[in-house]
Amino acid sequence: MHDIPSYSPQAPERAEVDALPGLTLLQFGTDWCGHCQAAAPAVAEALQAAAATSASVLRHLLVEDGPGRPLGRSFRVKLWPTLILLRDGQEVDRLVRPTEAAAVARLLAQG
Repeated sequence: MHDIPSYSPQAPERAEVDALPGLTLLQFGTDWCGHCQAAAPAVAEALQAAAATSASVLRHLLVEDGPGRPLGRSFRVKLWPTLILLRDGQEVDRLVRPTEAAAVARLLAQG
């Protein structure tokens, strides 16, 4: 059984995210979301594999989303979980409701 990480209710400001250097994976969702819980093992597996095979550092931020949450709205997040890969603060690609580690790995490979 995988540990399910918690989504942080304290989201960074959009300007902070835009200024992040290198690769960042933003993961929007909530702790109580069934889709988020179901995706957690696939995301964890892909992140672990990426860490083992890549020389670059990948920052992973789990951001609690919902009505009135400005960061999620600024990225036009509609469904959870939504994973957004950023390079130097710019969106490279996104993945919505992943169910397989291979799909997450393909997203991460774009970085």
